[in-house]
Amino acid sequence: MSEPRKPEIDVNEILQNLKNQNPDVTQKTKSFVRGIILFIVLVNALPWLLQNSNNSFNMQDFSPLFSGFGLIALAIILLVIFIRQINQYERGVLFTLGKYSKTVEPGWRIVIPIFQSLTKVDIRVKAVDVPDQEAMTKDNVSVRINAVIYYKVKDAARAIIEVENFRNATAQLAQTTMRNVVGQVPLDDLLGQRNAVSIKIKTIVDEATDMWGIDVSNVELKDIGLNDEMKRVMGKQAEAEREKRAVIIKAEGEVASAENMAKAAKMLSSTDGALHLRTLQSINDISSDQSNTTVWMVPIEALRALERLGLKK
Repeated sequence: MSEPRKPEIDVNEILQNLKNQNPDVTQKTKSFVRGIILFIVLVNALPWLLQNSNNSFNMQDFSPLFSGFGLIALAIILLVIFIRQINQYERGVLFTLGKYSKTVEPGWRIVIPIFQSLTKVDIRVKAVDVPDQEAMTKDNVSVRINAVIYYKVKDAARAIIEVENFRNATAQLAQTTMRNVVGQVPLDDLLGQRNAVSIKIKTIVDEATDMWGIDVSNVELKDIGLNDEMKRVMGKQAEAEREKRAVIIKAEGEVASAENMAKAAKMLSSTDGALHLRTLQSINDISSDQSNTTVWMVPIEALRALERLGLKK
């Protein structure tokens, strides 16, 4: 038997997920690595500088540093430490000595370690799944709802300065707003007017997050869950509504049929020979099928008339 295949682990995918979920931690980790590199360079260069500090300045002492390999190594170290890349879908918030300096556009930017720090902000549209929330409607019906909110950062500086974690804050605000709005509408409106409820939630969240530099583009209710008992009650209600419509339609049909029969009887009675022709047509229709049994109904007056004729003879 072949050994079971071990699942492959995609390290890049794991790192990307961690970066998306914890961008602040990733940023601090990168800054820490740059600081370690700078510290290692200083620790290795400081003894050499102190050793040659008592001697007279000689350009030959620095010849290894200014050699081709030394310049390349120095350039790579400076590039890693000082250069920061901002992608097209990002904006950088630059702080100098702890104070906000400016918002940096995409490209390569020089950031001086220790004195300056750069925080990247993704300005693409994000879809946040709002988890299931237990809420009570206006007519005291318990429901479970979940939604998805679409938003983007329109002001990177305000998103970093005004709120600690704008991603978590936006998701928490959407959850609270969703419960509050659902509590203001009855169950029938919640089920039949989802778009109106979604627009109301979107308006409230957009106004609240405007001071954070967040633009909420849309909010969609994904699912509205009811308990089994409520589903059975709603099924009985729908069945009763259908029976009601069936009875009404049947009654309306009988009224229309009665009106048409009255019109037909009036028309036949007002025309000479029309009733006789209608009788002959009915007999013709019945006689076309041999399996039918025809019963002739003779009025009692006709029988009496025949009796009188026989007495006269």
